[in-house]
Amino acid sequence: MSMMIYLVRHGIKEQHIGDVGLTEQGTVQAEQTAEYFKKLPNARIFSSPLRRAIDTASHISLINAIPVEKDQRLRERANWGDAPDQTFEQFVEMWNRCTREPDYIPPVGDSARQAGERLAHFLSELALSEPEQTTTNHYILVTHGGLITDFLVHTLPTQELHAWVPDFIAVQHTLIPECSITTLAYEQGQVVLKDLASVQHLNSNIVREQEQKN
Repeated sequence: MSMMIYLVRHGIKEQHIGDVGLTEQGTVQAEQTAEYFKKLPNARIFSSPLRRAIDTASHISLINAIPVEKDQRLRERANWGDAPDQTFEQFVEMWNRCTREPDYIPPVGDSARQAGERLAHFLSELALSEPEQTTTNHYILVTHGGLITDFLVHTLPTQELHAWVPDFIAVQHTLIPECSITTLAYEQGQVVLKDLASVQHLNSNIVREQEQKN
């Protein structure tokens, strides 16, 4: 069976603690991303249960007239607000340690390795659950930047990742902008990276404004 996987990071989110939604710019990004996927054949949409991902996926769902399927395995490695009384600075420190030490399990959430393996297992189960078809099946997975890089780092050879971006491991936190699309081919259990974090479908002004903020 042949599958095309599109890993979509959610749009720009509100800068608050907890399960936040999209900003106005994030909503525009989601609408533009939906246009990109318009009339994609044999498509299913899966989303992280977090609000910013659901909001993004809903726009894609609406334009394609297919439902959003939530799956816990698409959630981020950790979310600010999951740990009681955790400040943003403490969350960032915890997050960075997880990135530096892939097997470190934080007080809440998963290690980077666990998160990457979680997405890998999801794709394997998805492939096994789908009937054989002569046409290619397309799967849009609306998820989070950390999970996407966790998956890539712990699934693909470092040499292959560095062919896309020098020092991929060291700069991974900068590589997946909001509503970017990372495209994978999945054939006979093998993952092939076809495109990394493309934002060509987005309005350049929004992308530029976000880059300036970062």
